[in-house]
Amino acid sequence: MSSHQESPFKGKTGVKRLINAFGYSLDGLRAAYRHEDAFRQLTLLAMVLVPLALFVVPATPLARALLVASSLATLIIELFNSAIEAAVDHTSLERHPLAKRAKDMGSAAQLLGLINLGLVWGLVLFG
Repeated sequence: MSSHQESPFKGKTGVKRLINAFGYSLDGLRAAYRHEDAFRQLTLLAMVLVPLALFVVPATPLARALLVASSLATLIIELFNSAIEAAVDHTSLERHPLAKRAKDMGSAAQLLGLINLGLVWGLVLFG
């Protein structure tokens, strides 16, 4: 036996794996929406911005794609940020410099995502 151990949850293949993966993804979205205020806020923002980008803003198809992508990117970043926070908190709730660094880096990623969102929308609308 090799020293590399696989997760006991691995092993599904084909269509069964895809179905399971889709279910886990839905579970993750539900958990983020239920437990993370920031994810709920960004979801509401995306529910406004994506339809605006697709149906209201006068823009080229490429610009529309950038508007939608920058809006969805904040949700993706928040999912990673929340996952980092949950993993760190699961490991320990006591204060530790590495835990703070991990959480701060996740927060910084979201800050850059929001700056990107503002820049993309600003450039498309006014640029």
